[in-house]
Amino acid sequence: MGTGRVTAVSSNGAYSFTKSTRASITLLEGLGVDGDVHAGVTVKHRSRVAADPTQPNLRQVHLIHRELFDEVAEEGFSVAPGQLGENVTTEGVELLGLPTGTILRFGEEAAVEVTGLRNPCLQIDAFQPGLLKQVVGRDETGQILRKAGIMGVVRQGGTIRPGDAISVTLPAPPHIPLDRV
Repeated sequence: MGTGRVTAVSSNGAYSFTKSTRASITLLEGLGVDGDVHAGVTVKHRSRVAADPTQPNLRQVHLIHRELFDEVAEEGFSVAPGQLGENVTTEGVELLGLPTGTILRFGEEAAVEVTGLRNPCLQIDAFQPGLLKQVVGRDETGQILRKAGIMGVVRQGGTIRPGDAISVTLPAPPHIPLDRV
């Protein structure tokens, strides 16, 4: 399936839309990014906690493809790594086309299992007015397209740094397309 690379890593210990870029982040198996507000076995996103705080956390790690920044730049938006709240900014991996259950391995240690698509919210428009329309749209059949990254759970802990290689291992067929989580 090919390889890509990590272009940036980000985390934030407080609830905030953006995350600061770091020299490295450490993934903790079954929890998420060490020191990040969204790490945990159960849901951490405020809306999901309000609905049911016992839900499993399928959103431990948020990944966005750097190519999205180029795409929105063509429409006049300037977005840098971490600004959309992602933990890992990637390059060279078609994240949105991966099936559920794909394993992404970063460098020699860390591995994340893909659980689904990020469901972008209105906070994106608070960050830059009009940006939400760029990352959520509809295809020619009217189906909603979510382009603001994917979510995953940590299957193997380890440190991730910019420049690390990303290898992709697809699950056994049949492949289940990503849906929002």
